[in-house]
Amino acid sequence: MTGKTTASGAEEADLLRLTEVAGVLKALAHPSRLLILEALAREPHCVCELTRMIGADTSTVSKHLSVMKNAGVLLDEKRGNMVYYSLACPCVTEAVAHITPLLERRFRHYGDILKRKGPPRRRVPGTETPSPGAD
Repeated sequence: MTGKTTASGAEEADLLRLTEVAGVLKALAHPSRLLILEALAREPHCVCELTRMIGADTSTVSKHLSVMKNAGVLLDEKRGNMVYYSLACPCVTEAVAHITPLLERRFRHYGDILKRKGPPRRRVPGTETPSPGAD
């Protein structure tokens, strides 16, 4: 016996599932991709429309769409010479919406800390008050 432990089939399945979830979260982890997600939650859009909405160049938007499509978040449909993107499942926007209360709680927590401590003080060199008996 080598002392190594092997994962059970269930543990391997859990690891695979969590790896897939992490891949989807990674594909969403950019503000432009979240803007795309919000736009596509309303209706399908082509690259040129999303480019105007986001204010980025076409190659950048195409890269974002590719990342999201490869993660299984988006579907694409060819219409003539245009490709329209849509959400693979509206559950993605619902999942992102569940993060909002976490952010609100976090900001409320930081606001409480700032109220107790006051704003951070900026140190200006040469203006420190000498300690008593520091001569």
